[in-house]
Amino acid sequence: MHSKQPQPAADARIGFFDRLAEEWDTSEQDPAETVREVERCAERLDLHPGDCVLEVGCGTGQLTEWLVDRVRPGRVTALDFSPEMLRKAAAKGIDAAFLPADVCRDDLGRAEFDVALCFHSFPHFRDQPAALRNLARCLKPRGRLIVMHLHGRDEVNEFHRGMGGEIGGDLLPDDARWRDWLKAAGFDPPEISDGKDGFLLQARIMAVD
Repeated sequence: MHSKQPQPAADARIGFFDRLAEEWDTSEQDPAETVREVERCAERLDLHPGDCVLEVGCGTGQLTEWLVDRVRPGRVTALDFSPEMLRKAAAKGIDAAFLPADVCRDDLGRAEFDVALCFHSFPHFRDQPAALRNLARCLKPRGRLIVMHLHGRDEVNEFHRGMGGEIGGDLLPDDARWRDWLKAAGFDPPEISDGKDGFLLQARIMAVD
């Protein structure tokens, strides 16, 4: 796998998340509660021992250890474009590989992962169609993309609009865009669940005849 260290000037969001990294684990919901909420959805995520998982936008690693435990003896590669977020995650001593990378631009390998998980991160990808194409390349045949939020799409989008600034336009796409972009990237039609209990999208790489 090859990647390039993101340059701070490349995306204003990098500086935004770098500034928040130090207090991230104490400024919002308790990370332990976040993990408990994800655990309640574990059956739907359908992760298995031995899976190779790419965690896209790992932040400070709030979910990374849970993923490692879930797929062991498989491996987890956790990436983020914010050097400070990634530094905080790597300092936790979690048995994962930590990769400084931009999912919209950097080479993430070819057919290396069973699952690519975007937890609370997809809206922040500045070029979402490019990110989907890149993720499709790094997934194994019939590999799976998961996009997950603990709040519904409307709530996520309203929150980001309200924040304004660097993330004011960071939105989850509507269903039509999802379907178009995923098809163009080489995915099957997605399964999308959206409501008060959260947002969950899953899509597999198209089968090759």
